[in-house]
Amino acid sequence: MRTDQLVSTFVEYYEERGHRRITGSTLLPPDGDPVLFTTSGMHPLTPYLEGRPHPLGRRLVNVQRCLRTTDLDEVGDATHLTVFEMLGTWSLGDYGGPRSLDWGYGLLTEGLGVDPGLLYATAFGGDGRTGPDTASVELWQGLGVPVELTVEDNWWPNDSAGPCGPDSEIFLWTGEGPPRSTPTRDDRWVEVWNHVTMTHRRLDDGSLVPLPRRNVDTGLGLERLASLLQGESSVFACDVFDPWRRLVPARWPLDEPSLRLVCDHLRSAVVVLGDGVRPANTGRGYVLRRLVRRVLTVLWRDDPSRGVGDLPVELVEHTLDHFRQDLRPDDVLRMLIEEEHRFRGLLERGRGVLAKPRFRGTLSEEDLRYLHDTHGLPRELVLSLREE
Repeated sequence: MRTDQLVSTFVEYYEERGHRRITGSTLLPPDGDPVLFTTSGMHPLTPYLEGRPHPLGRRLVNVQRCLRTTDLDEVGDATHLTVFEMLGTWSLGDYGGPRSLDWGYGLLTEGLGVDPGLLYATAFGGDGRTGPDTASVELWQGLGVPVELTVEDNWWPNDSAGPCGPDSEIFLWTGEGPPRSTPTRDDRWVEVWNHVTMTHRRLDDGSLVPLPRRNVDTGLGLERLASLLQGESSVFACDVFDPWRRLVPARWPLDEPSLRLVCDHLRSAVVVLGDGVRPANTGRGYVLRRLVRRVLTVLWRDDPSRGVGDLPVELVEHTLDHFRQDLRPDDVLRMLIEEEHRFRGLLERGRGVLAKPRFRGTLSEEDLRYLHDTHGLPRELVLSLREE
């Protein structure tokens, strides 16, 4: 099942159950939001999860593009992407967590053909403030799905203010042979779907207050699920990356981890540019700048003559079309090339500065601050140049 078929199957399944499809937003959160990028499907819906009525009703479904800067250092493994799409469903004070889990199980096993024997669930085991999620445990036991109780791993989100609550996660076995062990003890169990029952709001001081109504928020990573359903061991092997894996190695021979990083970061840079962000030294623009510079660092490691101008325009067109963005491909390539020229100039200047006697020894924190504030040399760039 290709990703476009997976999206239509998902949306139609929930539309048949009374959900209205809402249009996913761009990567940019609303004005005044302190977060740089939309990080999850629930992010644009926070006001409605806190009680505001949604104009389309109390049952919603959508596809939302997301970017998580916290995953940048994980990119290159089998499951992490910088920009990805999240399939999501919401119950705004309507049905509860058990019904959401029951429908999720039905879509996976009947709609998508997943073998029930390859599923495992986790649920919140309770802590000193709230009790265990017995409703989810009973639902899974009734379906014959094994369930493991945890504490920190099954309260979401567990590190920021806003709506939160116990969650039950669905895992799929990806190992050879019959399933074994549990999700917390064997990483061959891969998380595919997170169902959160929003019961509380976390305040800035970490305390919890009950929400006036309970909501359900679910998130299912599109590329991750597609790779599993397509029998692939990596998100980079699903059909979304087919044109990238066909065209990039012909331009730049790379080892597998480097190929994954280059494809991910260039694809992500195109999406970020398509949503209106431009390279800068702070904020969203600096995230974009980091993506491009990391690509160039990898490309130049083996051949300094390589450049983003060699990127096939078909890949830019494919990405803009996939995310329904109207920026011209030629404009995207022009901005990437301009950023490459700036980076080459910065590297040349940085090498000259670091060659001065003052910086030949061990660099202190004061040195690193001076290099950043006076010469515009970011810490990671300085450390990279010192390793040359």
